[in-house]
Amino acid sequence: MKNIGIIILCRFNSKRLPGKILKEIDGKFILQHIIDKIKSVSDIQHIVVATSTEKTDDPIEAFCKKNNINIFRGSLNNVAERFLMAAKKFNFDYATRINGDNFFIDIYTLKEMLKIANENDFDFVSNVKNRTFPKGMSIEIVKTFFFEKQMKKFNKPDYFEHVTLYLYEHDKNQNFHYYYNTKLPEAAGIQMAIDTTDDFERTKYIYSKTGDNPTLKEIVQRYKEYYENKSF
Repeated sequence: MKNIGIIILCRFNSKRLPGKILKEIDGKFILQHIIDKIKSVSDIQHIVVATSTEKTDDPIEAFCKKNNINIFRGSLNNVAERFLMAAKKFNFDYATRINGDNFFIDIYTLKEMLKIANENDFDFVSNVKNRTFPKGMSIEIVKTFFFEKQMKKFNKPDYFEHVTLYLYEHDKNQNFHYYYNTKLPEAAGIQMAIDTTDDFERTKYIYSKTGDNPTLKEIVQRYKEYYENKSF
């Protein structure tokens, strides 16, 4: 059994929706919702919240300490380094990247991808390639040792900020496994991440209709319903 960790990358002072990670939906912080979903497929000891060392991210650390959640603090802008250092600190053989704006994690997909990573020897397992899943439902699992080697090749700021971008741009002849959504084509690329006030309101609406663990089909149905009923 491989030691596969799940790292939630987040910060408090996001530009377009400040404090979003600790905004409440149904009386519970967004970060807590994400952690609770992950806990259904992974032990809490394998879950780490990775934020920056900036003072503005102190509330995230306070939340984690209060709730006995692993916390790692690192570089604000070098997110790839923060991700790698968190993985190394907790001795993860593989690190799973979940972004803090990914409220609607597909638990079935996460479970399947963790199984693929555990039972095979891929360097990278991802459902992001070609965006067959919605934005905001991204799951990436990378071998820690492999990622550390690849980071030495990063040669522009975008690679450090966007963590895995280099891997997609240099995936020819690599030992990668891409996990695609083939069951619900209409879900491809729709915006499900929480990045703006409208995203937040849409998320609250969908959650009010579906509860904690909706299927991808239910999410897409309620997504369409939200915009059909919205008065612009």
